[in-house]
Amino acid sequence: MSTGLEAIVFEQPLNERIRTFLRLEFLFGQYEHHRADPSPLGTRARLHALLDILTVLGRSDLKKDILKDLNDQQAVLLRLANRPGVDNSRLQAVLKEITVGINGLQQLATQFASTALRDNEFLMSIHNRSSIPGGTCAFDLPAYHHWLAQPAEKQQRDLDTWFADLVPFAQGILLNLRLLRGSVAVTDAVAPGGTYVHAPQSACSLLRVFVPREESVYPEISAGSHRFTLRFMQLRDVNQRAAQAHRDIAFRLQCCAF
Repeated sequence: MSTGLEAIVFEQPLNERIRTFLRLEFLFGQYEHHRADPSPLGTRARLHALLDILTVLGRSDLKKDILKDLNDQQAVLLRLANRPGVDNSRLQAVLKEITVGINGLQQLATQFASTALRDNEFLMSIHNRSSIPGGTCAFDLPAYHHWLAQPAEKQQRDLDTWFADLVPFAQGILLNLRLLRGSVAVTDAVAPGGTYVHAPQSACSLLRVFVPREESVYPEISAGSHRFTLRFMQLRDVNQRAAQAHRDIAFRLQCCAF
């Protein structure tokens, strides 16, 4: 993830919930990216991202986790309302987003994702073949091949119908991650000899490392919620093994937590 031309941001989730949120953020991004490509290959990519989202959501009760995080954030922000210097219009806008996210999630059945996939024979047939390399070819799934040959408007309607119940999850997860990333300020740091060890004063949910592009290094991150180690690696040629940088590396850091 990039912040612009000056830095590359490397993120390390420090608990299973945030790890799942980041995976879903990635998949939601894929789904939206391929919306602009109505070709059969673009539609395939979009549908397969949708199936991956349903699979991830069907494995755990994320609804409860997201609702808890949003309710906690709502309580924190409400306590800020009367503090001097608070941008009230911005605060109210965020609170409105949180309320919309909470209301949308509360209307969904807890295990809707696994049910939506299991009860749709067409989607399930594609899902079952997707783990096989090339397993969704036309000769394997003629019904899929037929659907891909339909007008783009029909495919769009079908995709929007299948995605409709995922909208509150997308909104809730993206809002949750945005609030998490904005929960603390970015600080400057230096890794002497290419290694940095740090023990945050409080538990951390998401570690974000901002590396200047001109440094031409990336961090290998070994982290728990109370201590982490960064080892900066140089990869001059992707066809060769990376080596640790042994010079001092200046970078920026966020230890995000609610």
